[in-house]
Amino acid sequence: MTPTLTISQLTKRFQSVEALKQVSLTLAPGKRAALLGHNGAGKSTMMKIILGLIPFDSGEVTVCGEAPGSAAARMQVAYLPENVAFHPALTGEEQIRHYLSLRGENPRLATELLARVGLAHAARRRIGTYSKGMRQRVGLAQSLIGRPRLLVLDEPTSGLDPVSRRDFYDLLDGLSADGTAILLSSHVLTEVEARTDSILILSGGQLVAEGTLADLRAQAALPITLLVRPAEGRAISLAAVFPEATIGSDGMLRFSCPQADKLPLLASITALGPEVADLDVIPPSLEDIYSHFSRRDGQ
Repeated sequence: MTPTLTISQLTKRFQSVEALKQVSLTLAPGKRAALLGHNGAGKSTMMKIILGLIPFDSGEVTVCGEAPGSAAARMQVAYLPENVAFHPALTGEEQIRHYLSLRGENPRLATELLARVGLAHAARRRIGTYSKGMRQRVGLAQSLIGRPRLLVLDEPTSGLDPVSRRDFYDLLDGLSADGTAILLSSHVLTEVEARTDSILILSGGQLVAEGTLADLRAQAALPITLLVRPAEGRAISLAAVFPEATIGSDGMLRFSCPQADKLPLLASITALGPEVADLDVIPPSLEDIYSHFSRRDGQ
């Protein structure tokens, strides 16, 4: 399967600052990748290069098999910025009809696009009366024009309430199932943890980690947390059996162990039978993994 996006040894400098250093990655059709990194890590620079907005110094970039920024690439790529801006005097339907006309598409598709992003009820209201989250949905409707093969999203859920965020990711799931590749930059790690296929972590212009969440957990080799709730009146006896555990104010025993020790420790705990009322295994979160791989100077 030919990748929708291919980046090889990409380097970009701004005078003495090397914003991107030998970055290589691929994004296949229908795959969703989360692009993570602190401010100044190189995320915006990479997205601008993919969109053809700025040149790069060395390396290779192909977008849907074409040069970034070329007419052929533009026809197959859509972009949603963090802060969208539309004419406040136009209705949502009028705005989308305008963009459809610019793309040579049927303006009547505006109603369908607005319905897909949950704005059918407000299609004929002026955008000046919309909330930020509603304006963001207009931007998403605009980005869906022409059935793009690559969707580049920069903090797309900014301003959306929890229900709207869930609906937004449901929509992305549908686009992905139809073959659209999605590159999503976000600081909301709890969202992308469960709704993306791979994770890309940039730090200081370098791609310091790439893979699924399971891959990154294995690479980071961070400890696993086990929480054990003792049976009634058994906290002291359990603590004596496991002196390495710490007891919280809630009476729970907390264990921290390497991945390799997880199964033996679980076997030891479950062997106690009625001494244990409950047990939770907590793997490292995406936030833990991100902090591990993305370290700025002095952090």
